[in-house]
Amino acid sequence: MAPINVMKIDKIWYANHPISFALIPLSWLFCAIVALRRLAYKYRLLKSYHPPIPIIIVGNITVGGTGKTPLVIWLVQFLKKQGFKPAIISRGYGGRAQSWPQPVYPDSEPQLVGDEPILLARQAGCPIVVAPRRSQAVQRLLKNEDCNIIISDDGLQHYALHRDIEIAVIDGIRRYGNQRCLPAGPLREPVKRLEKIDLIVIKDGGLHDEFCMQYDTKALRRVVDDTISQSLSSLQGNTVHAIAGIGHPARFFSTL
Repeated sequence: MAPINVMKIDKIWYANHPISFALIPLSWLFCAIVALRRLAYKYRLLKSYHPPIPIIIVGNITVGGTGKTPLVIWLVQFLKKQGFKPAIISRGYGGRAQSWPQPVYPDSEPQLVGDEPILLARQAGCPIVVAPRRSQAVQRLLKNEDCNIIISDDGLQHYALHRDIEIAVIDGIRRYGNQRCLPAGPLREPVKRLEKIDLIVIKDGGLHDEFCMQYDTKALRRVVDDTISQSLSSLQGNTVHAIAGIGHPARFFSTL
């Protein structure tokens, strides 16, 4: 059963709930602050760091998981095939390191750098650095690694870092919820922000101007030894216990 707070938020953000209507004035205030902040960076009232190599942002305009991390992994592999030397930066959400930036390795401690960056390190096979200020992560990569393009896992609203390409990942089922900004809805920025995005990638769906992303299920692997695997079908007819720690866990359980 989903935690009660998650159930309440879904009802508020993805339906016409009375609480959402009550929060609309705060949503307007949030949108105004977001717009003013973007203008401040646009007219250089706030400084934005311009790295000497291209930056690709893979983010979203909604709160919660939409599938950014799997797309980042795929994009790294794609760029390698094209002859690029990609690297990844991330905020390191959940990490409690005493100093930043922090390089991430397959055996790094999740308490220090966060769990998603370690997943990226194990799957992408490229240099990864995390820091709340992404410009610091970029500078660390440029100083210590041989890379010629950088992918930012999330950070669409982190305007302190200049970007050359923006990719927004959208959940094809939940889309934009009630299309209101926080706290009345799930949006970090208004839907019209997508008009400025270079590529829109939809998980489980897609319209004429959108790119569709589908997940492929693979064999189960043992947590303590991922060299040991078995097929999903081998569990058919048995009672199983499943745990998910992703932004939209309902989709995982549906797939399972």
